[in-house]
Formats: sequence, structure tokens, C-alpha cells
Amino acid sequence: MMIPAGYMFKKVATRPQWLDQARHVVDIHSVSGCISPCFADYIDYWRHNGHWLFDDPNTMLEIAAQAGIDLASMTLFYYELHEQEFHEEPGTWSQFTAKDFPVCVLPPADKQLRGFDVATFSARTKPECSPLSCNAICMQVAVNDHCLFSSFAEAKSALEGGLFRNAEPGPYRVFAVYAVGWEMRASREVPLQAQ
Repeated sequence: MMIPAGYMFKKVATRPQWLDQARHVVDIHSVSGCISPCFADYIDYWRHNGHWLFDDPNTMLEIAAQAGIDLASMTLFYYELHEQEFHEEPGTWSQFTAKDFPVCVLPPADKQLRGFDVATFSARTKPECSPLSCNAICMQVAVNDHCLFSSFAEAKSALEGGLFRNAEPGPYRVFAVYAVGWEMRASREVPLQAQ
């Protein structure tokens, strides 16, 4: 089961040269900020939710306005999260809960699925690394042009089959990655409909 996790504005990076064996990959839509960075060093504002994302886009717009950050070239992503995380040793799934901050995500009226990512959570806070892109695992397995799995089943099978073994410290969590259209208005409101 997938649960609402939150939103993030990100600067989407094109495929880096060191992923040259995955030539069909056009850009990186990873959950982590290692290659496609988040819009800001947002943790210092302490307005994120318990999944270390944002319950709604407006909060990020307020932070960006306060910090003088231009969001015009960024992409708004919405994420859903599998309710269990995977532990390589002993190779099992377990329940987890959001900690430290409440979660009250306002889901978008419309969303466009980009794929499924696997992210590491050794510190149990924000998504740390997305090994498909960060560790070039995309060169060992089929991914789409956004460097993501096309289905949850593919992500689950890769984890259980040991593809991520020794890539980065786990546990691992699976995210559904969606793009959401947005407009910046004078009122600073963001409609949650895809354009």
C-alpha cells in the first residue's frame, strides 16, 4: 500500500556523463537530492513533515520568497511512499512510522506518474541516496528515461533480489514519483492540477 508522503520542488538534472552506459536515461527524477537537488537547504526552516517533505507546495513558496529563491526553472514533485521499508539483513520488510513531525499531506487533484524510486534512510530522517542514480545501479537494471523503475513490482523485486546490496546503508524505502503542474500567481497560491 502506498501512502501520501509530500511534495518537493527540485532542479532536475540531465543524465550525468558517468551514467553513459544508460544512454536512454534523459534526466534524473530521484527522490534524493544528490544529483537533482531540492529547491533549498530546507531543513533549517523546520517546516517539513514527518517524511521530511512538505504537506503542500505553498509552504515551499513561502520559504522561497523569504530566501529569494527563483522556482521558475524547477519541477514540482509529489511522492507516495510504500508503508514498509526493506532491510537487506535479514532480507525482510517491516512497518515504519513518520517521526518528529506531523504529516497532513494535501494530495494533488491531478498527478503524472514518472516512476518508482528506492531511497536509503539510515538516519531515519530525509531521503539520503537513490542508488539507481547515485550508485549507477541503473546500468545494471531496466529503468525508464527518468532513471526510475516503471512499476512498484520492479522496485520490490530488485530489493528482494539483492540488486541494492552494499550500495548504501539501508533501510530502503520505495517511492512513487509524480510530477505536478503548477503556476506561480501574485497571491503565491499554487493550484494542484497538472497543466
